[in-house]
This record gives sequence, C-alpha cells and structure tokens, in this order.
Amino acid sequence: MTTSLATRIAKEYGTPALVIDMDRVERNIARVQAICDKAGVANRPHIKTHKSPYLAQLQIKAGAKGITCQKLGEAEVMAEAGIDDILISYNLIGDEKMARLGALMTTTRMTVAADNPVVIAGLPAAAKAAGRPLSVVIECDTGRKRAGVETPGEAIALAQQIAASPGLTFAGFLLYPTETGWPEAQRFYDEALTGVRAHGLEPAIVSTGGSPNLKNVGQLKGATEHRPGTYIYSDRMQVAAGVADWDDCALNVYSTVVSRAAPERGILDAGSKTLTSDPGGGLDGFGLILEHPEARIARFAEEHGFLDLARSNTRPNVGDVVRIVPNHVCVVVNMSDEVVMVRGDEIIGVLPVAARGKLR
Repeated sequence: MTTSLATRIAKEYGTPALVIDMDRVERNIARVQAICDKAGVANRPHIKTHKSPYLAQLQIKAGAKGITCQKLGEAEVMAEAGIDDILISYNLIGDEKMARLGALMTTTRMTVAADNPVVIAGLPAAAKAAGRPLSVVIECDTGRKRAGVETPGEAIALAQQIAASPGLTFAGFLLYPTETGWPEAQRFYDEALTGVRAHGLEPAIVSTGGSPNLKNVGQLKGATEHRPGTYIYSDRMQVAAGVADWDDCALNVYSTVVSRAAPERGILDAGSKTLTSDPGGGLDGFGLILEHPEARIARFAEEHGFLDLARSNTRPNVGDVVRIVPNHVCVVVNMSDEVVMVRGDEIIGVLPVAARGKLR
C-alpha cells in the first residue's frame, strides 16, 4: 500500500481507521476452505472476528457450511441477513434468551452448545416456542480449561439428558483442543463416542475449533467440521502461532503520529479504545508498525498509544500515518462501527461491523 492511500484514507475517514485489504481477505477465505476440503471436514467459520454478514456470505459462497457465533445477538444479525445454518458455541441461560432462540428457530437451522445440566434443562423452552426440535452439541474441555465438561463420563451423562429432554436432539460434540493436545482430544472423544453409542446415540456433528489449529485440521478421527475465525484477517497472534504470514494479515489499523515530544518516544492517536490492551499471549508491545517494525507500542491511555522508539532505526514524524497489525484482531474489530475496504491503492467502500457489541 502506498503513502498516497494512507493519506487519502486519513483525509476521507480520519484516523484511527480499520482498513481491510479485500484481496487478502478473499485469498484467506479460499486458502482455509481448501485446507478443510483437503482434510475432508466441513468449514464452519466463526464470525466473531469480522462480525459482518457480507463477509460471512463470502465464506459460504466459497464453500463454508453455515457459520459459528458466540452470542445470540450475533446469530440474530446473521439470520436477519439470510444465513440459515448457525451454531452458537456458548452456553445460553435464561428465559429471555430462550424466547429469542425460539424465535430464531422458526426461520433458521440452529444448533447450540451446552456443558452442564442447568443449560440443558432450559433449552426445551426454546424448542417449544419454535414448535420444532433443537439440536444440542456437548462442549468438551480437552485442555484449555475454560468452558466444557472435563471427562468423557460427564459428556455421556449430558448426552443422555439431552436425548431424554422434550424437544431436544443430541447432535454431537464440540471441542477446541490445544495446539499440541490433539492426541488427548482423540482419547477423550473416542471414550465419549463409545459411551453415547452404548445408549443408542450417534453424533452427527463433531466440531473442532480454532485458527491456531489450522495446521491440525483433520487430525481428529471422526471430526466432521472445523470452526476457524481469525484466519479471515489474521494478526500477530496467528503469525506467532505459525498459521499465518504477514502477507495474510488483511486488517491494518491506520493511525496518525500526533506527538514526538522527545527523540525516543511518540504518541499515536490509537489507544486502548482502538487497539485494546490484549497482550496477545505475551507478544512484545501492542501491535506491529509496518513502516517502523523496530518501534514498540509500549503502553496505552484510552486515546494515546505510547511509542518507544529507542530500538527503531527509522522514526516517524508528527503527522505521519502508519499501519499497525494488531495483536488480536477480533477484539479490535469489536471496537469499531465500520471498516474501510481497499483493493491495492483503491478505496472501494465502507463495511459496517453489523454484529459488534453484542454482549448477549
């Protein structure tokens, strides 16, 4: 990208601005679809990264089987745009959510995840409201220690509870193995599979997850689909994980240098409200400045990005517009109402981040 493009974006939209290279976006979509196709598993991309029905439709057009959402509000936005096969990979609890889920089910094929009896006990209300069965997958913890049952025995018991609940259908298992924990995930799944089969149940969905696991797609014997999300834009975390190159990073934050009060420091107009304070799993600083890769975005105030230029061979001037590859692009996108789309040196339009800020 040229300086003239950065100048035009700053002039037309101001900074900080989120800018996506649509050539890279489309290349990333095609690359990961090919990975899934080669492994013989369906691609069910997670929209938490881009939060855009337009980009979700591009993924489906390229061959994706439906989408994954993390929150019900995201699913509502996607369903309204006509996407009709949605997995919510998160526990849903409460009458308000059951009413909304039931309404969604009247127009959209929905699958939800659950990892405890309380969640499962509430789901029949949504099925009853919709007048149709609800598919439920059991989330299994295979090493990340967040949501998910910790033992195959718990998974088997939940499968029985789902099968015995009015309006619910046991659909299978949802896993997110660690990057090195796939042998353990296989043992977990094999034991859970044997157990549910002993009760006459068969998983139609065995869903693995994560862009960091793109190098492992297809390694779990029995997997039917994979849920990558960040790959559509990529970021510093994905490069560090070895599943993306810098040329795959399709979203840059354009930011203006607004202060150079001393030779070895400066201030960007992108602070924690833009780049977020996510350290990216221990990365050095809070983003890579493409024009000055030795510079560090060392810390933040809300609207200030503090530059440490001590190690930088080249140093920006006040008024320079720089491009930043964020540590964790998903949280950065959620901070903005729109992204600017470009191809090469051409600005082609603005894309709303339609599902941003959906906390429930």
